[in-house]
Amino acid sequence: MRNEDSSVQATFNNIARRYDLMNKLMTLGSHRRWCREVAIYATGRGGQRFLDLATGTGVIARAVLAQSPDSTVVGADFSESMLNVARAGEGNEGIEWQFADAHELPFEDAEFDGVTHGYLLRNVSDLDRVLNEQFRVLKPGGVVVALESSPPAGILAPFIRTGMRVVIPTLGTVIGRDREAYQYLVDSTLGFLTPEALKLRFEQAGFTDVAVKPKFMGTNMIWTARKPR
Repeated sequence: MRNEDSSVQATFNNIARRYDLMNKLMTLGSHRRWCREVAIYATGRGGQRFLDLATGTGVIARAVLAQSPDSTVVGADFSESMLNVARAGEGNEGIEWQFADAHELPFEDAEFDGVTHGYLLRNVSDLDRVLNEQFRVLKPGGVVVALESSPPAGILAPFIRTGMRVVIPTLGTVIGRDREAYQYLVDSTLGFLTPEALKLRFEQAGFTDVAVKPKFMGTNMIWTARKPR
């Protein structure tokens, strides 16, 4: 594991216990609704086996299972603390929790009907490798659906950036009890690829039908892409 990946891993281990509360506060209560939307997209064409990467506390994994109760869902993360919180949650029947690094997935080729993830891509050290791995483990015709943050754009961008730099670290100090971790989350969002650039990276990995739906003044995006048959 690269040094930058180890640093990210430590960050998420430190904030695992308050992660859901912070997501709720930072999105004004919208996070779980977006996760359900991800799950609806992922299961819309059926399937029996789904992979939720960077599963965190398992919100998307449980949403996928709720949409497709007869499926098997694998919730994978490289933060053991996050996985421990996920395992302690309710509604885990049908979910397999597994330690995994998104750069080198321990799964067979064409194993999954759908791959989901939330806030994974901005945190990886090799984005192309991570997307290639998702492409590899998807069945032909399978979909990847991602909830991802995005640097703000447009006329309100300077105000949104200022708000993020002030509000999120403050919440991280008072609620999350780790200002440094939430300062990292702000920096990784503001420094991430534009939607146009990220779309190109999906396409370079082999995905087609790449589409994006903006949320929360464009600071969050739901991405959908398909592996050709």
